[in-house]
Amino acid sequence: MLVFTIAMMVVPGGNELYAKHIYPWVGTALANFSSLFPFSISEVLVILSIAWIILYPLYALVRPKKKFRKAMGNVVEYFLWLFVWFYWAWGLNYGQPNYYQRTNTPPVAFDKQMFKNFTKRYIESLNSNYTLVETKDVEKIKENVMAAYKLQGFNRIHVVNPQVKTMLYTPLASMVGVTGSMAPFFCEFTLNGDVLPHNYAATYAHEYAHLQGITSEGEANFYAYLATTQSTDKGIRFSGYYSILGHVFNNARVLLSEDEYKSLYEDLRPEIKSLLASDKAYWQAKYNESFGKVQDYLYDMYLKYNKVKAGRKSYSEVIGLIIAAER
Repeated sequence: MLVFTIAMMVVPGGNELYAKHIYPWVGTALANFSSLFPFSISEVLVILSIAWIILYPLYALVRPKKKFRKAMGNVVEYFLWLFVWFYWAWGLNYGQPNYYQRTNTPPVAFDKQMFKNFTKRYIESLNSNYTLVETKDVEKIKENVMAAYKLQGFNRIHVVNPQVKTMLYTPLASMVGVTGSMAPFFCEFTLNGDVLPHNYAATYAHEYAHLQGITSEGEANFYAYLATTQSTDKGIRFSGYYSILGHVFNNARVLLSEDEYKSLYEDLRPEIKSLLASDKAYWQAKYNESFGKVQDYLYDMYLKYNKVKAGRKSYSEVIGLIIAAER
């Protein structure tokens, strides 16, 4: 099974075959099963697995009748089964054709003027859709996001009653700056319990994209942007526009002069500037720089290992996707 899994990962067309014809069945079955539980059973599996991998060899060391080498062999075998499970449950979606290839949309090598035109339209939409979002209406968000993905024709997984799970390790996730994740072993998507109301809809839609088999972070941002900004609910639309603001500024630092960059910031309405400042203070109070750097490094390596060449920088690729889709 391990050899077959690796073959699917490296043989041309294997990932695409899985994403199109196998994951819809596997993902639907796992997601519907896991939706019966109010907590993430994938996270429970990971926690118990880590505990067993650490404690079992230690137990073998202090038990004379137990052979340590055999115990380590069992640990390696268990780890390899987790590896196989991870990729067949969700991970083989890595390596599928990207958005441009799947939709025959030509990528745009946007220049400075094209980017400035986009930012002008974007800032106008962001400012006009600003609204104070004070509560998380999860049912309304779920209905809007599911309807939007269905309208886009990108609904590989059919879950009767999708359950967004709150991360069991929310404080740790906040310490390393993680707001959501895809729990692949049982096809669950989880959100950090500290996510603020105005960020919730976009974060929900981003992780829902991962549930649908999207592995690229930039593409997940893109689908989430489409799903939220086309909503009839102003709070959900604002969440979508606001979610890519940081990525707009990331691109602006590269393409614009310092004066143009400052002018872009000044075009934001005062309420949004205030929201940016309060968000920064909120998350910095929970963030641990040492742990955060380790997590960033490991996640960057993980993405690159799984054929996401840009690693963590892929999040900001959402801007290129939006401009290409608009054109």
